[in-house]
Amino acid sequence: MTIMEQGGPTPQAAPDLIKETTTQTFVKDVIEESRRQPVMIDFWAPWCGPCRQLTPILEKAVKNAKGRVKLVKMNIDEHPQIPGQMGIQSIPAVIAFVNGQPADGFMGAVPESQVNAFIEKITKGVPAAGEPNLTEALAEADAVLAEGDAEGAAQIYAEVLAHDATNIAALAGLAKCYMTTGAVEQAKQTLAMVPESKRSDAAVKAVQAAIDLAEQAQSVGPIAELEQKVAANPLDHQARFDLATALNAMGKRAEATEQLLTIVKRDRKWNDDGARKQLVQFFEAWGGTDEATVEGRRRLSTILFS
Repeated sequence: MTIMEQGGPTPQAAPDLIKETTTQTFVKDVIEESRRQPVMIDFWAPWCGPCRQLTPILEKAVKNAKGRVKLVKMNIDEHPQIPGQMGIQSIPAVIAFVNGQPADGFMGAVPESQVNAFIEKITKGVPAAGEPNLTEALAEADAVLAEGDAEGAAQIYAEVLAHDATNIAALAGLAKCYMTTGAVEQAKQTLAMVPESKRSDAAVKAVQAAIDLAEQAQSVGPIAELEQKVAANPLDHQARFDLATALNAMGKRAEATEQLLTIVKRDRKWNDDGARKQLVQFFEAWGGTDEATVEGRRRLSTILFS
């Protein structure tokens, strides 16, 4: 499913945003419908002057909300049972239903600004009709990337950015897709679009760590040569450090962790605690829930606090 498919029906295809209801259709029109999106019910009567003032304000605000909320009107003279059960004693009265339950409401002919604020409150996080649900799209992209489909995930992240060019999660996700395919320069260019104030975001820091490690790996030399150096001199910490960096670049996380832990065990102070710091950078790049991170942290703690 793509982000555009998630967006639901277009405004033209959407059901009527404003309708009258009866005692018989109340459950369907209000209770059941509110499980899909917020519904406001307006209790009114033909003889009520303030009702006539409020109705056009309500209808305008609902139309401007672009499908995030529906308005259902009930004439209490013709259908007194529901308002009676709800304890409605004066009109106009507007009650918002969300997820099948009354969530909020107000009484009287309030001004347009107050109606708009009320709708904003009850529809927070609800996408307009025809607009994609970016939260769901990001979750889908994350899942697709976790399954190993970097190209498919990149397409979804790019579609999110087409709707919200400053979406930090999408920028970090797209950069991660590039890193997964070895496109380091594209990852750097994507991450450069993140504002400085958002650089501390966990997802951004993880990708930045992966970029830094990839660039380090480009300068350490072939793995075979590094392995020979370590074999010839097990106390050559720099060679072992470089070997860990190269192994990580090849996706050999457990082996990379082993090399750095060996340095920490033998000489914690080497290179200003460089081995531990590099391991922490590995963990940041891999993510907190990665098996290699969990096991690596456990083993590091054992060494540090034994």
